[in-house]
Amino acid sequence: MRDVRGAPGRDFGVADVRGEFPAEIEIRTLDAPPDAEIPVPGSKSVTNRALIIAALSDGESTLRNPLLSDDSFHLMKALSDLGFDVRAGGDEVRIIGQDGIIPRKDIEVFVGNAGTAARFLPPMLSLGGGPYFVDGAPRMRERPVGDLVDAMRSLGASVGYSGEEGRFPLVVEGGGMRGGKARVEGGKSSQFLSGVMISSPHAENPVELEVSGGLVSRPYIGVTMDVMRSFGVEVEEGDGRFSIEPSRYRAREYAVEPDASGASYFLAAAAVSGGRVRVPGLGRGSKQGDLRFVEILREMGCGVEVDEGYVEARGSEKLSGVEADMNEISDTFMTLAAIAPFAEGETVITNIQHTRHQETDRISAAAAELRRLGVDVEERRDGLTIHPGKPTPALVETYDDHRIAMAFSLVGLMAPGIRIKNPACVSKTMPDFFERLGLLRRGGPGPRA
Repeated sequence: MRDVRGAPGRDFGVADVRGEFPAEIEIRTLDAPPDAEIPVPGSKSVTNRALIIAALSDGESTLRNPLLSDDSFHLMKALSDLGFDVRAGGDEVRIIGQDGIIPRKDIEVFVGNAGTAARFLPPMLSLGGGPYFVDGAPRMRERPVGDLVDAMRSLGASVGYSGEEGRFPLVVEGGGMRGGKARVEGGKSSQFLSGVMISSPHAENPVELEVSGGLVSRPYIGVTMDVMRSFGVEVEEGDGRFSIEPSRYRAREYAVEPDASGASYFLAAAAVSGGRVRVPGLGRGSKQGDLRFVEILREMGCGVEVDEGYVEARGSEKLSGVEADMNEISDTFMTLAAIAPFAEGETVITNIQHTRHQETDRISAAAAELRRLGVDVEERRDGLTIHPGKPTPALVETYDDHRIAMAFSLVGLMAPGIRIKNPACVSKTMPDFFERLGLLRRGGPGPRA
């Protein structure tokens, strides 16, 4: 077990992982349909929620099977810089919570391009003595944060901008969160609502949050509420409002389930190749909305089985194009876009306009790379229409976006000459993605999830 207080990422094998990658990787086509069991790492969404909540809890918590990647590194490093005792090693992270107290003040916090860390930390920092300076990578400075700041101010938190209005970097003065009522814009990201919810139990008064403008990626709010409940705090939901009473998180051991978004790539590999892939540890009881990606595979003609302890996809002789509203499972729309050219009939993806504000403008990026591969695609404000076609050899630009890299690797399993530029970007959520992709040829058992 390593003490990561102030330590560089190499001390727990995360931040230096990009140095292990070449400038590009060529994906080998499959020799035969896979018959494999592929473990996937712990959920990024669950890991980062659990890390913040454990830090706010009343003692030592142990997270089993956490995701250790760029995103979780940035959050663990930030918590360590803030004075929390964080230790990572093997398949667990231990963190000693301070019951709503932030040990240090006058700290600069860097979140890289980790959206969850960027949206979850500021409300938490409002509980401390301050000031705290929160900044991120250049792309993070382009991503909107004004809706989070407005909600925090409504609850009595002192927070402002160090530069451009509505953008990072932020200055959180601290001094506590009064509580009360706040409207939270939900049309750009559900993470604004989750971020405020997570720290609300430590407000001075009850908190009532009302969502305005609709709520994208709604299942992630269910994930937030589920992790909060696991640490002893209930959120009351009704009529578009979420109510949280002043309360305490209780430290505990907590198992992080496998990542449903990450599982989508391997399940889609079975679909597009006519093979079979099983992902263990992810099943019927999961709160992760992205597990519903298998229902899209079912509509495309695949066999799907979701049991208590696993999910499995079995490809058929042909894939059918589908029309899919992917608002609630938008992290998987690129997975569908990558296999859509191999289907019979067009595939229409809708209601994902909010993905233009993520690691990159994902709609434009997916359209550009499909065209680079010679695929006929129509881009709309809120989605794509993809026509069947035979992808041609090309170097895929990834825009430093892990999901573009992982999704378009699927094309290379079926079409020769597909190369992935800057493959190191997968370290954001799955540093050993390409090793796991290789298990499709060997059938497992592969690396420990």
